[in-house]
Amino acid sequence: MTTFLSQILGKPVWDAQGQRIGRCVDVLVEDVDAGFPAVRAMALKNGEPEIRLVPSESISWLKPSIILNTNNPPAYEATGHELWLAKQVLDRQIVDTDGRRLVRVNDLQLVRCTPDGPYSLGGVDVGSLGLLRRLGVENPTAGLYKLLGREAPQAIIPWSDVAPLQAQEPLRLKVSRDRISELHPADIAQIVSELDRPMGDALLGTLDTETIADTMEEIEPELQASILGTLTPERAADVLEEMGPDEAADLLADLHPSERSKLLNLMQDEDAVDVQKLLSYPENTAGGIMTTEFVTIPDGLTVAQALDYLRQSHSAQEDEALYYVYIVDGEQKLLGVTGLRDLVLNLPDTSVHEIMDTDAITVDPLLPQNEVGRLVARYNLLAVPVVDKDNVMHGIVTVDDAIDAMIPTAWKKRLPHFF
Repeated sequence: MTTFLSQILGKPVWDAQGQRIGRCVDVLVEDVDAGFPAVRAMALKNGEPEIRLVPSESISWLKPSIILNTNNPPAYEATGHELWLAKQVLDRQIVDTDGRRLVRVNDLQLVRCTPDGPYSLGGVDVGSLGLLRRLGVENPTAGLYKLLGREAPQAIIPWSDVAPLQAQEPLRLKVSRDRISELHPADIAQIVSELDRPMGDALLGTLDTETIADTMEEIEPELQASILGTLTPERAADVLEEMGPDEAADLLADLHPSERSKLLNLMQDEDAVDVQKLLSYPENTAGGIMTTEFVTIPDGLTVAQALDYLRQSHSAQEDEALYYVYIVDGEQKLLGVTGLRDLVLNLPDTSVHEIMDTDAITVDPLLPQNEVGRLVARYNLLAVPVVDKDNVMHGIVTVDDAIDAMIPTAWKKRLPHFF
C-alpha cells in the first residue's frame, strides 16, 4: 500500500471517534541509513503555532483519510535523530547513487507492507508526475496517458539508493558520505560541481582524504583551488599528498605564493620535494606535466627477480596502473624499458636485458608539451620517460597529460585513466 507525502500534507487528521484534531504538516522518519526508514511520528498543527507530534503507533490510516486508532494519542518525544520529510527532504537536492546523478525531490513515497503494519519511507519521486501530483492534476494526466495507450512515466528512486544532502545536518551527511564514497571519483566530481558551493564543500568535507584527492583530480581546474581553500591547511596538505605529484603541482601553481609555501611546508618531505621539483619547470613543458610516480628496477635481473623486486617496491605499490617498467643503473640513468606484460609472459630465468627496449623514446624536461603529445601519438605510447642530457630519469609523461594541450579539458576528463 503506497501513499505519497503530497497526498497527506495539509490534510485533516481525525481521531478514533471522528473528531478533527489538526492537520498534517510533516512526517518524521528515523534510521535513515536503513533501506526503508521507519515512520516515527506525524507533525500536526491545530490553529496554534506549536507543532504537536503524534507517534506512528497511533496512526491507523493515511489514505484516503488520516485516521488515528485512539482518541487521546500520546505525545511523541523527538530524539533529534529524526528526518523531517517535508522540511528537510522535499524540494531538496539529493544524490541518486545508483544513477550517479544529482536530482531534486518532488515527492516522497510512504509504504505499508500489510494493512495494519507500520509505515516506512520507500523512496523519492524525482519525476514530473511528482510535481503534477502536488498540483492535483496527476489523475487527469494519468488518464491522458491511458487514452494514448502508454504507461505514465515513473521516477521513483528507492531510499537505499539515495544520499540526502544537508550541510547543517552532520547525521545526514554521514549517511551521504557512506553512500557517495562508493561512487567513482568522476561521478563525485560531477555531483560536487553541480551543487551550490556551501553544499559541495560540506559534502567533500565529510569524505576521507583519499576520496577527496581522487575527486579533486577529476574536478575542473578553476574549482580546485577554491575547494582546497575550504579545508584546514593540515587537511589540504594531506589531500595534496594523496594526489598525483603532477596534479598536486598544477593545483599549487594556481595558488598565491604564500599559500603555496605554507602547504608545501605542511606536506611530508618526500612528497613536497617531488612537487617542488615539478613546480621548478615551465608549465607547458615535459618537466611541468610529468609525474614522478614511475617504476624502475636495477639492471642485471632475471624476469623472476624483477617480478619479486616489484612486489617489494614501494614505487610499484604506489603506481595504480603499472604498465611500463624502466631499467636504470646505479645513477638512475635509463638503460631500457619493458612492459609488465613482457615480464609476466617470459620464462622466469630470462634476463630482463634480453627483452627490454634499449632504444626507448625519451623527451627532454624542457620539450614543449605539444611536441611531447605528438611523440606519444606517433609511437602509440601510454607514457614517455623524461630524461636530462645525461640520460638520468626524472619522471614520465602519461598519455592523458601529453595530449591535454591538443584536446579540450572536458574531453580529456572522459579519457581512460591509464595512470
